[in-house]
Amino acid sequence: MERLWSPWRMQFIKDSAPRGCPFCIDPNPRAAPEGLVVARGSEVFAVLNRYPYNTGHVLVLPYRHVGDLEDLSDSELDELGQFTRATVTALRAAYNPAGFNIGANLGGTAGGSIPDHLHYHVVPRFPGDTNFMAVLGETKVLPEELPVTVAKLRRSWPLAPQAGG
Repeated sequence: MERLWSPWRMQFIKDSAPRGCPFCIDPNPRAAPEGLVVARGSEVFAVLNRYPYNTGHVLVLPYRHVGDLEDLSDSELDELGQFTRATVTALRAAYNPAGFNIGANLGGTAGGSIPDHLHYHVVPRFPGDTNFMAVLGETKVLPEELPVTVAKLRRSWPLAPQAGG
């Protein structure tokens, strides 16, 4: 019998009980040096998905706890678009993916796991990233740890100011 170790999943299992919005708890990357925040703007920030679909899976979201696009101010919506574009630029520079999936799940029935805090997913796609492991084994193999990914994206971030440091 073969085993595939994924010890990072234990934190996911422990964290599965709802305890408030994970995006509102502490979006400040300086509070925790191991933070996954890639960059911060005045109204939005970009953060690695702790349970990514692919290496480099970034979430872009407002600081303010809102669930619908209609609830965003014009300036929040503008900066959300700028940060989504900057995320694509950083991912291209760091990983040179073949494509991207970008989207938001608005509402629980749309598949949103955190429907009350709007966030865009930016997922880089690579040739062969959907292979037999994901299809038959229902297992995703990620070749890089999150702290390495966040460091690469911070170095590649095209907008100032940068997170971390």
